[in-house]
Amino acid sequence: MNISVNSKKNTFHLYNDEISYIMTVLPNGQMGQLYFGARIHEREDYSYLLEMKSRPMTACISEEDKLFSMEHIRQEYGVFGATDYRMPAVEIQQENGSRLSEFLYDHYRIENGKPSLSGLPATYTENDREARTLVIILKDPVMQIRLELFYTIFEKGGIITRSARFVNEGVNEIHLASAMSICMDLPDSDYDWIQFSGAWARERYPVTRHLTPGIQSVGSLRGHSSHNHNPFVILKRPAADEFQGEAIGFSLIYSGNFLARAEVDSYGTTRFTMGIHPEWFNWKLSPEETFQTPEAVMVYTDKGLNHLSQTFHRLYRERLARGYWRDRERPILINNWEATYFDFNEEKLLQIAQKAKDCGVELFVLDDGWFGQRNGEHAGLGDWFANKEKLPEGIIGLSEKIEDMGMMFGLWFEPEMVNIDSDLYREHPDWIIQTPGRKTSHGRFQYVLDFSRKEVVDRIYGMMSKLLSDAKISYVKWDMNRSITECYSASLPADRQGEVYHRYILGVYNLYERLTSRFPHVLFESCASGGGRFDPGLLYYAPQGWTSDDTDAVERLKIQYGTSYCYPVSCMGSHVSVTPNHQLSRVTPLHTRANVAYFGTFGYELDLNKLTEEEQNEVRKQVLFMKKYRRLIQFGTFYRLQSPFENNVAGWMVVSDDKKEAIVGRYKLLNGANQPFERMYLKGLDENTKYLVNGNETHYGDELMHCGMVTTDASAGEAGPDEKMSCDFDSELYVIHAV
Repeated sequence: MNISVNSKKNTFHLYNDEISYIMTVLPNGQMGQLYFGARIHEREDYSYLLEMKSRPMTACISEEDKLFSMEHIRQEYGVFGATDYRMPAVEIQQENGSRLSEFLYDHYRIENGKPSLSGLPATYTENDREARTLVIILKDPVMQIRLELFYTIFEKGGIITRSARFVNEGVNEIHLASAMSICMDLPDSDYDWIQFSGAWARERYPVTRHLTPGIQSVGSLRGHSSHNHNPFVILKRPAADEFQGEAIGFSLIYSGNFLARAEVDSYGTTRFTMGIHPEWFNWKLSPEETFQTPEAVMVYTDKGLNHLSQTFHRLYRERLARGYWRDRERPILINNWEATYFDFNEEKLLQIAQKAKDCGVELFVLDDGWFGQRNGEHAGLGDWFANKEKLPEGIIGLSEKIEDMGMMFGLWFEPEMVNIDSDLYREHPDWIIQTPGRKTSHGRFQYVLDFSRKEVVDRIYGMMSKLLSDAKISYVKWDMNRSITECYSASLPADRQGEVYHRYILGVYNLYERLTSRFPHVLFESCASGGGRFDPGLLYYAPQGWTSDDTDAVERLKIQYGTSYCYPVSCMGSHVSVTPNHQLSRVTPLHTRANVAYFGTFGYELDLNKLTEEEQNEVRKQVLFMKKYRRLIQFGTFYRLQSPFENNVAGWMVVSDDKKEAIVGRYKLLNGANQPFERMYLKGLDENTKYLVNGNETHYGDELMHCGMVTTDASAGEAGPDEKMSCDFDSELYVIHAV
């Protein structure tokens, strides 16, 4: 890992064993992009990578040079209007009405390690040897704005992180109308664009299309990253697949409104930008004030999409997630939501907890309905004190009884929301986000508290921290069940209303930071009506997230498969729920529900008392299995093998770092008659090691990977008398050990 600077040629080369990133100071003083990709040799002169050509209808910088136009030059942080007609990385509204800017190279500095971003989540290092950071300092001589571009290269992996910081060194205020975290100009457009989209209960489905001239984009204006689109995009070569070929992944460590955009110009160049969505964003920057963009992560690979994903997994699992639970196996939990909804009392909860304890479950989680006058969706949000009609001894008493059973206790909050029927709203009706003179919309009969206001965050922090201090709480499920509408803050003047969305997210981060710092041993799980804010920003504070409200095993195959392109198994909340499933009314075998949920944090979302004795015994075996293998599953190397979006039989696997253990999940969606023979081609094993599969057969790693592992079931031909019958939604796990 190194950062090489050639002062004579004004070039910068960031490189490690896998990648090179090269840029230069252009003749006009702006920064130009030369190369990002597989590692290349260090040399003195890369000027041949800067191509210029005189073209009709091209505006040039000066009359002396008809070749130099920013329209055809790849840049590091493009601006619109001065011969560049592409969408910009930055747009600044000035006092005279101009939006033109010109950021010219001033100097650079190199730092060992990686600086933190004030008030924002970001990747980090634990020592200065893990990464190096190049900071390019540019200045606009007219506005007197300093722009600092941050580039961090890690010692291992094809990773570059990017962000930008603006400092107003002038005497006039300006307004940032757009400030993207990353601008990446690529020399061609022969890429397939993959985004991860969906809706509630079907989040993060991969959607692929080839780049074409014009603009392709994906984003959110809901006030959160959203169920609809994830802040993660892959550009891959058309021939690339899971196991070979070039790809670049772009991920934004942010939880609010975002935009990812690729613009292909008439000459085949691709400009990719990513950052805070510029719509409804306008940040006033007064003299001496600073604005920091969120961090964006770029990962390059020439080894296929699985390798790309594994790089993100390691980075986000080890250098984005933090704290006590980062490297620890996650407790197996039971959540009462789908078991009781709002209809519970202490006695019913203790019965559910006791049966779960008998089955080996380690953590009981009390979900919505325990506070204020909360007996349904209409009341109680904002009143974070126990409903004594349901819980006579409060959360303190219940948590002590759960702990006396030998289990940990967890609690659900939705701290960002309030009901009109609540003490908090009656005391502070002006604390919700609402526009004066306009109707105020509700979602699920709840309203969004204005977290751009410090006093609102302070009040919620006070209530939550008191409960966490007084009761024996080991886990917090932090929910968020509606998007922002009528975005306006009563605490901000008119010229700062464009800051509300971002200030809101900064308020969420501030509350998370204060709670996780004060209660470092509490396991936080983020949730946003399921997967509505499943993004890297929250992974910084909560090492796991509720992947989706959809608990159906068949749908979860797709959701978890799509999620795995960026996010590690250790952060995916995944539960076994009752059948018929509460979202789809689908009936699936208990073993399949577990076989899917194993590949996540694992837990149960039902009342085990309502299962048969045979089913309860099966649950006991599932819990024992997960306890035995959860470190391998949650922290091993994950491979996607067969996609549920393309095949009736889907598969994935996880392999230990030493390649001595692996677990393969095979999932059949629909059964068939007289089916073909089947094989699954495994990955990541040692070719020369002999493995025992499910305690029966031995095969070398090269056999399992190249010949394939036979997975034919009873649906192929006529089933034998002792053969296990297959069915719809069937599944099988293969446990593989080196011998």
